[in-house]
Amino acid sequence: MTPEDHRDFTAFKKMLDRVSKPIMMSAESETSEIIRRRLFEWDPTLTLDGKVSLSKEAVQTCKKYADWVKAHRSQVPDWFPVSNAEEAFEATYPFHPMVLSVFDRKWQALPRFQRTRGVLRLLALWVSRAYRENYTGAHEDALIGLGTAPLEDPFFRAAILEQLDEERLEGAITTDISGKNESHAIRLDSDSSAAIKRARLHRKVATVILFESNGGRTHGTYATAQEVRLAVAEPDLDIGNVETVLEALLKDCYFLSAEGTSYKFSLQPNLNKIIADRKTNVPIPEIDERIHAAIEEVFNAGDGLKPTFFPEKSSEIQDIPALSLIVLSPVYRAKDEATLKLLKTMAWEHGTSARTYKSALVWAIADNDTALEGEARTAIAWEKISDEADQLRLDERQRREVTEKIGRGKRDLKEAVWRTYKHIAILDKNNEISMMDLGLIHSSAARNLIEFYLLQLKQKDIITNSVTPNFLVKNWPPAFKEWSTKSVRDAFFASPQFPRLLSPDAVKDTIARGVSNSIIAYVGKTVDGRYDPVYSKKSMRFEDVEISDEMFIVKEPIGTEPHLVSIVVEPGQAQIEPNAPMPFKAKGYDEKGEEIELKNVSWTATGGSINDLGVFQAGPNEGSFTVTAAKGTIIGISLITIREMDIASRKAEIKHILICPGELELCPGETKLLTAKGLDANGQEIRLGKVTWNATGGIIDENGAFSAGPNEGAFKVTVTVGELTSSADVKIEKIRPKWNGEIPHQRWTQFYNRILTKFAVRKGLKLTVTMEISDASKEEIEEMKVTLRELGLNDEIEVR
Repeated sequence: MTPEDHRDFTAFKKMLDRVSKPIMMSAESETSEIIRRRLFEWDPTLTLDGKVSLSKEAVQTCKKYADWVKAHRSQVPDWFPVSNAEEAFEATYPFHPMVLSVFDRKWQALPRFQRTRGVLRLLALWVSRAYRENYTGAHEDALIGLGTAPLEDPFFRAAILEQLDEERLEGAITTDISGKNESHAIRLDSDSSAAIKRARLHRKVATVILFESNGGRTHGTYATAQEVRLAVAEPDLDIGNVETVLEALLKDCYFLSAEGTSYKFSLQPNLNKIIADRKTNVPIPEIDERIHAAIEEVFNAGDGLKPTFFPEKSSEIQDIPALSLIVLSPVYRAKDEATLKLLKTMAWEHGTSARTYKSALVWAIADNDTALEGEARTAIAWEKISDEADQLRLDERQRREVTEKIGRGKRDLKEAVWRTYKHIAILDKNNEISMMDLGLIHSSAARNLIEFYLLQLKQKDIITNSVTPNFLVKNWPPAFKEWSTKSVRDAFFASPQFPRLLSPDAVKDTIARGVSNSIIAYVGKTVDGRYDPVYSKKSMRFEDVEISDEMFIVKEPIGTEPHLVSIVVEPGQAQIEPNAPMPFKAKGYDEKGEEIELKNVSWTATGGSINDLGVFQAGPNEGSFTVTAAKGTIIGISLITIREMDIASRKAEIKHILICPGELELCPGETKLLTAKGLDANGQEIRLGKVTWNATGGIIDENGAFSAGPNEGAFKVTVTVGELTSSADVKIEKIRPKWNGEIPHQRWTQFYNRILTKFAVRKGLKLTVTMEISDASKEEIEEMKVTLRELGLNDEIEVR
């Protein structure tokens, strides 16, 4: 109360003490009769036994209350005269019998209790308040019940506290019962069902307990459940609501305690009060640490997939061909724009590089961190109370309750993790982030949370344990004749068009089944392009499949692949002078005798040296020697004789020198072998001896191998023998490839990795991008402009 309220109350009290008359309370029936006559005006006609005469309406009201008591006789105190319930109600009307009896039963032992003036003063204030509320229509009660005591009235509270001789109960009353809008009983009523709210049942029950337990002023005085039921009894009361209300009050009130089915209010704060105080003092870092620990415990409960917890950067997530669960920190909520932005960064980037295995990522995302914070705060607070049990002077019952609360707090925090992480995100078939809301989930839904996620994703065919061999055939890349087993496996984690495999090794089983059922073949490839080994149309074991770039699958039936069986070196025989050069050429043939492409031939020679282009340089010694071309185990041999030409041959006069080829078109850095032939007057070839090569626009060695320089233009290569000279035209020009076309978004990464990266470090690469988006929002366009500016690019975007 305010100081003004105290002054008004003191003046009112002195006035009542001055004008009131002392009376002697006799028997209980006489007490109620005297009180009724002093507080109300009645019909002067008395009953035969000298009591006030009640109206028919009053009698009917008493009967309804009595009928309720009789119908619930096992639920009310044994001392109440149930058989004469009507008479009991009529004897105290308009008060409920419990209003007048409580003072005799529970308050007489109080040292400051005034059985005469004190009771009359309380009841006078009570009746005045009840009259005003009925008159204004605020509340309508057929009887003035114990639960209707106007504790919200500061004058009435002051009168109560005076009789109880304990002003400190003011805080308990206003906190738990009435006197403030946020009082627990008032708040519980406002949040309750219509029936409980209309009856103000929480406030009534709490008020009854205060009166019946006399505020805890005498040891062992409690309000029993039977007394509470009887005190709040009214004709339409659902007795089950009383139990509901008692449970709610015990859960929320700070000064209410219970012993079995007996209750009392007192000055001693209960565990509700202690836990509320402790919860407000739990540091935020400690809460965050507990939340993270609980999340990790829940997600690590299974034996399978091991998650990555709380990454903030894309580099913290591995880029591997295997299913990866990413558990975001609870501060990233599913509906926040910042969360979506983070997901896109993680999906497309791996540090400073592009992410290859985007489809391998599955994100677990919190709906809201409020529940987690509340449960973590509560769990920590109970543990702190346990640590302070001695200082708080907790009794054994409270210590047991604290232990139970600690266990419950851990379970509730675990359940909060399940309820909170109800969203998962993946990359859909359109290469967009797709968010899935799994609804209300709890720990009974599966053995662990990861198992629950996988079950949901399997039901939607997003994740699968295996695929059939026909799936590989159906989704075979058109550009591949042979599909490496590594690329097959990678496709399930890089392409959103493929389902994710729970285990990467499932590809081995699919390949083995495909070979066993003659759907595909499993092969290796030799350096000359032959299939070896070959597993085709025969039983194959899972363990025999190797995932690598060197092993392939091909569709059945396997076509007849040409392979090298022989090499022919041209010329097959030759004669050359000492220290003279001679070019050789190797041709490859298959088993049908048809020429096939021959690359990467290995050249060796005796009697001189030979380079990778097949140009033999004779040594100084005469004799018979060999030139050998080899590819793998297949070889071809040419016989060569080194000797000085006879005098007659030397007399032949060389009239012309012919350079082959006569014209060259090269790109900078390219090398081409030129040869020189000597011709006599009749056009017959004469073997040349030592020749001298010269060139512009590049360099040429003594064997005629010309290497183009870096500059473009028209140049000459000349050969000189004695006084004769011949030349060939050389044009050096850079190759400028230009390509334009539409690239499906599924191929963007491959286009970058397999084409652009080869030229990215060179000067002269110019990449022009034309981008068209059919359904971009204004916000997305602005975001694109910001990103273009950040990259130092033109941010002008044409909008149609």
